[in-house]
Amino acid sequence: MKPANSVFSSYGTSIFEVMSQLAKEHGTINLGQGFPDTEGPEDIRRVAAEAVIAGPNQYPPMMGLPELRQAMAEHDRRFYGLEIDWQREVLVTSGGGEALADCIFGIVEPGDEVVLIEPLYEMYLPLVRRAGGIARMVRIEPPAWELPRAALEAACNARTKMILLNTPHNPSGKVFNRDELGFIADLAKRWDAYVMCDEVFEHIVFQGAEHIPLTTFPGMRERCLRIASAGKIFSMTGWKVGFVVAAAETLAPVAKAHQFITFTTPPNLQKAVAYGLGKEDAYFSGLAIDLQGKRDILADGLRDAGFKVLASQGTYFVNVDIRSVGFNGDDVEFCRHITAEAGVTALPVSALYSGDDVRHFARFACCKQDHILIEACKRLKRHFAK
Repeated sequence: MKPANSVFSSYGTSIFEVMSQLAKEHGTINLGQGFPDTEGPEDIRRVAAEAVIAGPNQYPPMMGLPELRQAMAEHDRRFYGLEIDWQREVLVTSGGGEALADCIFGIVEPGDEVVLIEPLYEMYLPLVRRAGGIARMVRIEPPAWELPRAALEAACNARTKMILLNTPHNPSGKVFNRDELGFIADLAKRWDAYVMCDEVFEHIVFQGAEHIPLTTFPGMRERCLRIASAGKIFSMTGWKVGFVVAAAETLAPVAKAHQFITFTTPPNLQKAVAYGLGKEDAYFSGLAIDLQGKRDILADGLRDAGFKVLASQGTYFVNVDIRSVGFNGDDVEFCRHITAEAGVTALPVSALYSGDDVRHFARFACCKQDHILIEACKRLKRHFAK
């Protein structure tokens, strides 16, 4: 048989899937994969269920239901002061993952350079490579996760087509501040580059930090592709309803990519998300408050178990330095060890870097019920006290 596509074939099984399968084999508390263990707001789920019965259940418009695109435009006006033309500047996708693919395939051509900031969500690099892009990697590193301005500036040049920015950032929990964002905006304008802004954790930002979309900066409206996720906003990651919000001329080629990937997204879910985006401010602020409480439960419990815990300003994640409990191996060995021996699963942060020199940090998800987080920390404390 002739060989399959060389880009995708070169990758092994996702680290998220590997760790989740190990967790199932050992019957552990799985804090490795970032999804909530509750079902999301009941009123939103009821709207989706009723919409299936009422219909229609045929193809919705390719760009998304008008009511959902209007709701997303109003969301961005309400929270960020953005004036969005819902008919030309909002695209509904089948999750944030499809939105990433649409943006990369719609904008990047073979030979274009794309700047990525590590550690990074594992979809980014394969998609860039499959589009024929040339990846230029820069990194933020634990424990401070500081933006490497000199390295980022050196990575950009006249061949730079796109910069990929994830804030709030997975897996670090970093929320890029206004000064850092301004630096990135200046680079994009200097080199006439697009910025794909993965902002799926936009409403999960903790006290002391602020999520500021890069598209709100002067001169960035036409350059930014803002990606949002209903799955993260409503704690229903299996729904796979995402968005790309961008200036009309910027969004047009992205919509063409969408048309040839999924074309549409289930209409009942779109109706339910449109309803959800209209919820009162208390829902959105309450989401952040609830997750901040869970972050604190997990972080305090991990400290009590002997770990050095890194600061987390947002997202579902808390990172630890595994050396602080006397573990002498690398983070992959650590995550396998605690899965088999302590009954708790985490994710090795090294899996989200292209090199192998960041090897002593593990990521735990805090988006679980409080008693689950408490029990996981108790198990880790018992294990490392031996």
